[in-house]
Amino acid sequence: MKTSISQSTHIDIYNSVNRPTFLEEKEVVDFLFDHLDQYGDPKKHIGAAIEYACSSHKGKGGFVLIAKKKNEMVGAVVVNQTGMSGYIPENILVYIAVDAQVRGQGLGKKLMEQALAYAKGDVALHVEPDNPARKLYEKLGFTNKYLEMRFKAEG
Repeated sequence: MKTSISQSTHIDIYNSVNRPTFLEEKEVVDFLFDHLDQYGDPKKHIGAAIEYACSSHKGKGGFVLIAKKKNEMVGAVVVNQTGMSGYIPENILVYIAVDAQVRGQGLGKKLMEQALAYAKGDVALHVEPDNPARKLYEKLGFTNKYLEMRFKAEG
């Protein structure tokens, strides 16, 4: 499925019905790995989030949005469904990245708007305090209600 956001840029949607091919998934993983900068994860983790988003197994799901300009990927979003509601949002936005060459042109905002429109239910995300994208998330209505804490199990 394609959605046009400008004459030269469109968004493709991958999910359990429209799964990416092996090469398309690799392209998304490589793009996110390269463009998440210091906020990124290993390729293995990015691939796992994409697999989860496009899974048709019960308890999994979500979607991946890919922005392309002249057939070149310029942005990507990965959203995973949590399988919960109320006490935990139904969705978590796991990754969003825009190519540095097109940042500041509104593409990140368009991708976020599309992701929020496509998601069924509430959406949570994690953002580093120094990440400039934090301002965009706040403008779109995200709030910071909690301080996240994690326990790392040994081994």
